[in-house]
Amino acid sequence: MAYKSVFDASAIKSEFESAGVNPNFVPIIWKHILKNPNCCRWDEIPSLPSAAYSLLESKFKICTSTLHSAVNSSDQVTTKLIIKLKNGEFVEAVIMRYDSRLGICDGKPRPGGIRSTLCVSSQVGCKMGCNFCATGTMGFKNHLSSGEIVEQLVHASRISVIRNIVFMGMGEPLNNYSNVVEAIRVMTAPPFQLSPRKITLSTVGIIHAISKLHKDLPGINLAVSLHAPLQEIRCQIMPAARAFPLEKLMNTLREYQTNSQQKIFIEYIMLDGVNDEEQHAHQLGKLLENLESVINLIPFNPIGSLSSYKTSIDMKVTKFQKILRGTYNIRTTVRKQMGQDISGACGQLVVNLADKISLNSANLLPDIEDLRI
Repeated sequence: MAYKSVFDASAIKSEFESAGVNPNFVPIIWKHILKNPNCCRWDEIPSLPSAAYSLLESKFKICTSTLHSAVNSSDQVTTKLIIKLKNGEFVEAVIMRYDSRLGICDGKPRPGGIRSTLCVSSQVGCKMGCNFCATGTMGFKNHLSSGEIVEQLVHASRISVIRNIVFMGMGEPLNNYSNVVEAIRVMTAPPFQLSPRKITLSTVGIIHAISKLHKDLPGINLAVSLHAPLQEIRCQIMPAARAFPLEKLMNTLREYQTNSQQKIFIEYIMLDGVNDEEQHAHQLGKLLENLESVINLIPFNPIGSLSSYKTSIDMKVTKFQKILRGTYNIRTTVRKQMGQDISGACGQLVVNLADKISLNSANLLPDIEDLRI
């Protein structure tokens, strides 16, 4: 029979309830696994009811995925994890290290120090087909279970202390809605206990899912991969945008903001000669006039011969940012490129098996989450 991940919350709690075992033991099991990374047998977990041990032995595994390799960038700031799933497929997650003291809060340097953000995947491949993204070239293979999503955090936690999670890896999170929602609920509950405010979910703009997101996951950050101020350009670079007209998407975002009372991240990849002209900056500014947002301009990360796009020159990016800030008073940041040399940067995630490299010292950067408000 196919064993399930012990981090598949609904599955294990349902099995426990059916067997008359109190589901409150589940977080205790998770805590033991996190504190004891070498734990490999269920009988190593103390003080569980006898029925729990037999159930765990027959139906669950501590982790259904394995860490195939961890590859570090040359500056040691980024680590790309290649994770093998039980079906033999691979997904990638990326650890990005930042220094909170480089961020600004209320005009003053933030307290704190070094911490890590984990970029997680929600699918093997992706259905959205964005033609500037390496993952889109894979096509769609399968959804990750909630346990497989959480296991990325488990693997990463054995390398670095994770404070923030961004759903910006392989796949469209809202296209795997129920499993992503369940995974985030696990991440925000004991023993992980991440604050919802430290979790950001990125989407191309799946309207019907955004409409129910605040009710199901109050407090998390929403990031929208907008990438163009006009529907025509969006459809050119993001084929899935045809199903989500820009006008309807903006109406949905305004409704989401009314309900959540939170700013929305707008992700905008800078493609030379496609969406990076001054007119595009003005169009974007006008589009977002009635939305409380933070725009994150993303330099295009090359994906070899897979794309004909080019990266916008720095002068264009700077001018684009100045228009949005100066003319429209919209907070606009430029994403720092991280992990390009290991194909771990934004838009570069497509499985490329590599040897493990050891982790040494790092030159740390400020995170957008430390700059945004």
